Parts: sequence; structure tokens; C-alpha cells
Amino acid sequence: MSQLIRLATVTDASEVLGVTLRAYEPIRDLNIKFLAATADLQLVTNNIRRNLTYVLEQDGQIVSTVTVRHPWNDPEHFSPYPFIWWFAVDPLYKQKGIGSALLTWVEENMLRDQVKAPAVYLATADRHPWLVSIYERRGYEIFAERVHDGEKIVYLRKILDETLYRIKNHWLVNKNVGGN
Repeated sequence: MSQLIRLATVTDASEVLGVTLRAYEPIRDLNIKFLAATADLQLVTNNIRRNLTYVLEQDGQIVSTVTVRHPWNDPEHFSPYPFIWWFAVDPLYKQKGIGSALLTWVEENMLRDQVKAPAVYLATADRHPWLVSIYERRGYEIFAERVHDGEKIVYLRKILDETLYRIKNHWLVNKNVGGN
């Protein structure tokens, strides 16, 4: 059983769409209006073109995917840190550590070690029965809540590098009060 984590290409869009739609079926059943839950091929292709979409392949088949949006690519960014979204694990591979392996790799190898991001954040619906607690067990902490399209959204942040995070936040605070 071989695993490979790599950046998705547009040729992966159909397979990424299939994994995403299968994984987001419980979201649709809960009537939570996440973009990924009703995505189509064009939306997935655009996501792959505009953002960093990673896939985890097992024996040559995509079984998990996650996208990272950087704040400079997102005019509506809510935080100065990268945003994780469209995280999906094929239901046939749930509870096997696949999703955890992909998220850990993206958080540590890509965001912390390569991009040097001090933190990362994500969002989920407050009423989802298990997602907030799953992310909290992974070290994410709630830092904001907003209502979007009638849905209470919870924003969770994970600090990836404590030293860089303190420096960045010190700089942001000083910048906002007119410091140098």
C-alpha cells in the first residue's frame, strides 16, 4: 500500500470532484451550504487553478484532498494567514488516518516549513455535529464567529510556529496603532 501526497493539477479535477462530493454528502444531508458540497467540475478546476490543492493518493487513487488559499489570493480574507478549505476524505477511507496524514503534511511540511506561515485557519458551520471538536483535537482554537447566509460559521486557528506568530501579531498590533 503506497501513499503519495502531491499538488493537484487540472487533470485531477474530475477525481477530486468525485472524492469531494462523496465526502460532503453528510454536509448536504445537514443542509449546510458549503460551496464544496455542491461543486461541479468547473468550480473544482477553478479551485485547482487559483489555489494550492493537495491530494493524497493511495495506490494511485486520490482518496483525500485539501485546498490552501493564501490571503494575497483572497480579497475577502478574514485573517492574515493561509486558509484551509475543501478538505475531503473519500468515505471508503474514513477512520484510517488518511485525512489526518494529509492535514499534518500540509500544516507542517508546506505551510510551516516551506511557506513559513506562523498560523493557519479554517472555518466550519457551528451546527455541524462533530467538525469543531475534531479540529480542536488537532490543536485548532476558535478565534471568531460570524453569520454568513444565515449560517453561524466558526473560525478556528492553529499556531504552527509560536515565535513567528508572536512576531507577526506584535507587528500587526503596532501597525494598527501607528507604530513602525
